Amino acid sequence: MKKTIPVIGMACSACSANVERKLNSLEGVNEATVSLPGRTATVEYDPEVISLEQLKAEIKSIGYDLVIEENRSVEELEHRAYQLLRRKTILAWIFAVLVMAVSMRWISFGRDLDASFSNQIALILTLAAIILCGRSFYVSAFRQMRHGTASMDTLVALSTAVAFLFSVFNTFFGDKVWTSQGIAWHTYFDAPCMIIAFVLTGRLIEERARKGMTGNIRALMGLRPKTARIVTPDNGTTDGGFSEIPIAAIGVGDMIEVRAGEKVPVDGVVTWAQSFMTDDGAYVDEAMMTGEPTPVLKRSGSEVLSGTLLVQGKLRFRARQVGEQTALANMIRLVQEAQGSKAPVQRMVDKWARIFVPVVIDISVLTFFLWLLIGGMSMFSQALLSAVSVLIIACPCAMGLATPTAIMIAVGSAARKNVLVKNATAMEVLRKVNAVVIDKTGTLTIANQQIDFTKADHLSYEERETLKPHVQEAVAAMQEEGIDIHLMSGDKDEAVRFWADKAGISHYQSGVKPQDKENLVRTLQQEGKTVAMIGDGVNDSQALAVADVSIAMGRGTDVAMDVAQVTLMGDDLRRIPDAIRLSRRTVSTIRQNLFWAFIYNIVCIPLAAGAPRLFDMDFQITPAWAAALMAFSSISVVLNSLRLLNPNRSSERH
Repeated sequence: MKKTIPVIGMACSACSANVERKLNSLEGVNEATVSLPGRTATVEYDPEVISLEQLKAEIKSIGYDLVIEENRSVEELEHRAYQLLRRKTILAWIFAVLVMAVSMRWISFGRDLDASFSNQIALILTLAAIILCGRSFYVSAFRQMRHGTASMDTLVALSTAVAFLFSVFNTFFGDKVWTSQGIAWHTYFDAPCMIIAFVLTGRLIEERARKGMTGNIRALMGLRPKTARIVTPDNGTTDGGFSEIPIAAIGVGDMIEVRAGEKVPVDGVVTWAQSFMTDDGAYVDEAMMTGEPTPVLKRSGSEVLSGTLLVQGKLRFRARQVGEQTALANMIRLVQEAQGSKAPVQRMVDKWARIFVPVVIDISVLTFFLWLLIGGMSMFSQALLSAVSVLIIACPCAMGLATPTAIMIAVGSAARKNVLVKNATAMEVLRKVNAVVIDKTGTLTIANQQIDFTKADHLSYEERETLKPHVQEAVAAMQEEGIDIHLMSGDKDEAVRFWADKAGISHYQSGVKPQDKENLVRTLQQEGKTVAMIGDGVNDSQALAVADVSIAMGRGTDVAMDVAQVTLMGDDLRRIPDAIRLSRRTVSTIRQNLFWAFIYNIVCIPLAAGAPRLFDMDFQITPAWAAALMAFSSISVVLNSLRLLNPNRSSERH
């Protein structure tokens, strides 16, 4: 069984790596991938070996949570978590300003009171900030430490605890220990307060930006109505006898009535339809599912899909697919799985993220002792501040978000354009496509289910089938991108040549068998081409399976769609060059994100460690500024990825 489950409590790439590693270590779990931007885990498991409840318990033991309960609304949980985060952030800044005001003597307590009283007030305020605003960092770090893992929470907890405890020590023993040795000392209560405030601010901004990333899934989910009008069994042929029930309560075989302006709740087969334009049909807008620009006439025997809109008339239908079996639910599942899947480059980043936090802790400890080695105890404060700054500034968030954020937005954007991408690898490889093999009937053209076959030999090609809308534009757009297009068909040579000329395709073959299509794909690959195969039938499945990128038509056979990495809902082939351009933009964005995340760490870690002071430069990144820079690096990656939502941005060629 494969299921996509919301995850609560993840904040950085190390968090998602911890959850993924834990899930994959469990008996009964075949494979699990975790998406940090999507806050989801896609788990393939054996329910006879391990249950969802056991998965939840195991993940809770390391400080996170899985939402498996049907009655728990993920949207409501996320909304509450966001509101709590917002309140904690505001409170953290209030504490940070107060502590700074006290520490900097902006607030006077009277001349007769010495600095120790100000330090004690700052201590109390800082302790309150840690308990009320930063408690989650410590709880998470403790749970992870028990299981031998670490994350950004570990770095925050360590750095704030060290700064706080050192300041507490100095408040009560500074004069006895340091002043007696002639060493100047200070307290740094403002550091943990500012660190907590900046980290929470960064998370708050990330969560706001993430709403834009998950908007595509929410838009698909929003197509589903919450209730349905069921026709009661004893009154199924009259205008009365209806009951309103939740969509989850619909069963296969139930008779459902939909009226103008309402959405179809589940998939089914029409039994009766009527509108003012026709007595035996009603018009349904299927654009959100198939991309069809005009409403489709539905009569008795026609199929209707969940989420489509009845724009005119009234109809009744028998439920055929309900719950997670509907076409819309399947589309949502595919998009969620694709958003949570990992591109090849992301797997490398994940491996780095797993060791990054321990490496940062080692660098921090090394920094501390190097400063003591250079200046002895007189440099203790410098050593401590530098070590704390390294812990904070070298968070792996930006590097961990670089790839999955861009992939998540790109897959969601493609889905909004009726292109379902099954995995991140397909989104990454699409940009390299420079050869396309395309089937004719059902892919390039639409056959006429009304032709009189007894007169077929006397009909023109355009009477037998019709070129799909916008085919010429799609072909021209791909050719402008430098893509060679090969038309393959089992039809006779004259017919294939006619439709190739009509579509603007110069390479074509007729009378081919399924093996011939596969052979052409392999031949093009041997020539160094990256090949996309576009088909819709069982006879295309061989070629789809061996192509670098396989694209199936949404109206095609289940076999073709199961094999394909990309499914085009509807008949608008212009979405294919759009998807190729989106892939190029996505990979370009990933490269930008990884480059700046890498440069950020290369530049900032030495600065945080105090390297400029070795060259008599009066410059030091303090822990508070380290927190601000860390938050900014993560936010910049998210904001750069959100540029993929702009459809007007020009594409890059690579």
